[in-house]
Amino acid sequence: MVHNLGETNSVFNQFIAELRDVSIQNDRMRFRRNLERIGEIFAYEISKTFDYEHHEITTPLGVANIQLIREQPVLATILRAGLPMHQGLLNYFDKADNAFISAYRKYDKNEDFKISLEYLSSPDINNRILILTDPMLATGASIVKVMKGLLGSGKPSHVHIVAALASIEGVEFVKRHLSLLDMTIWVGGLDDELTAQAYIVPGLGDAGDLAYGMKTD
Repeated sequence: MVHNLGETNSVFNQFIAELRDVSIQNDRMRFRRNLERIGEIFAYEISKTFDYEHHEITTPLGVANIQLIREQPVLATILRAGLPMHQGLLNYFDKADNAFISAYRKYDKNEDFKISLEYLSSPDINNRILILTDPMLATGASIVKVMKGLLGSGKPSHVHIVAALASIEGVEFVKRHLSLLDMTIWVGGLDDELTAQAYIVPGLGDAGDLAYGMKTD
């Protein structure tokens, strides 16, 4: 199942628009904050899919009956670009366990690339709800590589994959290669094209560079 929050009119689209806007992107703090706010909205929407249980909360004047989340999720993100969205999710799921993965495109002399996975730190995710975030789901290769790496820490009961922007091709790639998982994909916008270098069009550029500055090759 794919949920595109950008298809519904809400303030969410303002944050997506500012991420894309070249006249605003130069403000790194605003770019990071918009990714964080987008993560918070995704967290709220995803929370509606969880199981809840009854709790009695003692107030100064009595007892309130409230339904609370039965199980806290595990939040996972791909370094470095995923950190602001991850923080947004963590702002809402503040008791969650966390996983961090270093994955990047490694190019050869012909400008072809493969995904290199160099670092993975994860709690036990067996039978847990896992939320994996990456701002850009372009080809889908990074998400698939990372998810297969995470499966070494157990098989989740459900996986939520979250991206601010995605390509149609990338979403289809993820669905094909992770078809054995109980999975939901959440995106803020779904774009039609990829460039020859596998960047999303119209997209927004390189989210990691926009959030934290240019990196050397």
